[in-house]
Amino acid sequence: MGGPRWRWTLGVVSGLLALGAPCASGADAPISPDRPSVTNNTETVRPGVAQLETGVEYAKSSIGGGESDRRFAAQLALRAGLTGALEARLGGEPVVRLRGERDDTGPGDFSVGLKYRLLDAEEHRWWPSLGLQPSVKLPVAGAPIGTGRPDFELRALASFDLPAGFDLDVNAALAAVGQSRPNGYLLQALTSASLNCKILEATSAFVEVAFASRDERDARDAVDLRAGIVFLLGRDVALDAAAGASLAGRGPDYTVIAGVSVRLGHR
Repeated sequence: MGGPRWRWTLGVVSGLLALGAPCASGADAPISPDRPSVTNNTETVRPGVAQLETGVEYAKSSIGGGESDRRFAAQLALRAGLTGALEARLGGEPVVRLRGERDDTGPGDFSVGLKYRLLDAEEHRWWPSLGLQPSVKLPVAGAPIGTGRPDFELRALASFDLPAGFDLDVNAALAAVGQSRPNGYLLQALTSASLNCKILEATSAFVEVAFASRDERDARDAVDLRAGIVFLLGRDVALDAAAGASLAGRGPDYTVIAGVSVRLGHR
């Protein structure tokens, strides 16, 4: 656990909080966080508004009859509206704790990116709203927490309004994942779909399936299942919880996630 890594992370977190601090009250529509699901919708944060999304994640993975790997991570993201259809994004894991075959505690990686809503869905029309989300991973964390190399991703977003209070979010992405043995990049494909339903006035639930091709040359493709809820504690605060499991490939036996999101800004 190196001092420079911690100083860099503290600087990023301080910047996130400084950006969000001057803002005051929320915007018209209720808050719409991009968590705890993997799949993002096409909604963007309005200009002059900042949205802070925080949480914790715990995952346990079995290693072929040996000691299980356990991973705890604190999660932090800031979304800031630039225009009516464009937002800036900065997020990552300020603290990661690994226990098992390899032990370590330190900052995780951070990423910077944008979300741009290309097309708004129209009422009573079949086509979805569409968006793009490019991002770059900043290699703050070294092994075993991170790879020490930057990654690049371009994600396409689609959000469908369905009958009976359901909606469907679908993502498809290509990522260039940095490799160290040998050096270079591996092209990774990622797809996910999240079916969401409003079950109470302030509560919605989702179930999600996500596919990721291998992120290392000797790894396998992975399929994960996740389900959870989002509860609106007012128009500008949301609580969330989710649980997931690996269905195929290398992934955690189970994952548990909980968090809170707060929207700050002016109308």
